[in-house]
Amino acid sequence: MGRQDINRSGEMEVFVSVVERGGFSAAATARRMTPSAVSKLLTRLETRLGARLVNRSTRRLQLTPEGCAFYERCITILADIAEAERQASTGEQASGRIRINTSGSFGNHVLAPLVPTFMALHPAVTLDISHTDRIVDLMEERADVAIRAGPLKNSSLIARKLGVTGKIIVASPGYLSRHGKPRTIADLRHHCRIGFSYARAIEGWSLREGGETVTIPITPGLQVGDGESMRHLALSGAGLARLAAFTVRADIDAGRLVPVLEEANPGDLEEFYAVYMGQGGPLPARIRALLDFLVGHVRF
Repeated sequence: MGRQDINRSGEMEVFVSVVERGGFSAAATARRMTPSAVSKLLTRLETRLGARLVNRSTRRLQLTPEGCAFYERCITILADIAEAERQASTGEQASGRIRINTSGSFGNHVLAPLVPTFMALHPAVTLDISHTDRIVDLMEERADVAIRAGPLKNSSLIARKLGVTGKIIVASPGYLSRHGKPRTIADLRHHCRIGFSYARAIEGWSLREGGETVTIPITPGLQVGDGESMRHLALSGAGLARLAAFTVRADIDAGRLVPVLEEANPGDLEEFYAVYMGQGGPLPARIRALLDFLVGHVRF
């Protein structure tokens, strides 16, 4: 088969359907194909790419690392194709207000530096940005887009992945001079560990000890409701904090904060997504413009 005979975008659409719907049968129904046709298409795609994309079993499908990377690229490419077609057919320009809900940490350290560039590209768009670490109901809060960290549970939301960040335990030089620098995980018992006051997927700090990952509970004496407040408490010398690397990188470089127990860092990563309501039909141009911009410009 010649290169010109391969419908690459069609293959990508079928592959994305298989991933998002969890199997050949569901994807076949959505694409109006037979399950065997979907299976054969995926096999041809893997053969052409020279890589296995999906591990098949009788119960479920599991993406390989190559499949995960290909899926992420497919989402971006298909969105770009749809946007190019829309612009060519309608010439619609991004305009109007976008309400964005995000954490203070992401808003201050990642989003704010990007705002001038986005506004210059889309001068007819206005942004209304609110900060909270609390998971909000987009419809109730009248938010168009939310930036969220961690695993997504609400299937009514559509997500575009922005990237991942590591985590670092930090403390101020003043705190460490008064209380000493912990050398082992056991030393943490003698230190104030600042925690979050709201429920999280993992309640505690994940650390590596003896070749295994353990979860260390947080001292209940000092808790806050958002990452930026935790960062400022650490800067003031109130205690140890485990924070996303992008929020404290500048503080570490400037000597305002010091990494602690780096040898016990398990290397776990936190994913960030831009999420929006999936209500069917085309997205407004302003929302598409923002999502594409974030995917292309966010760096941790």
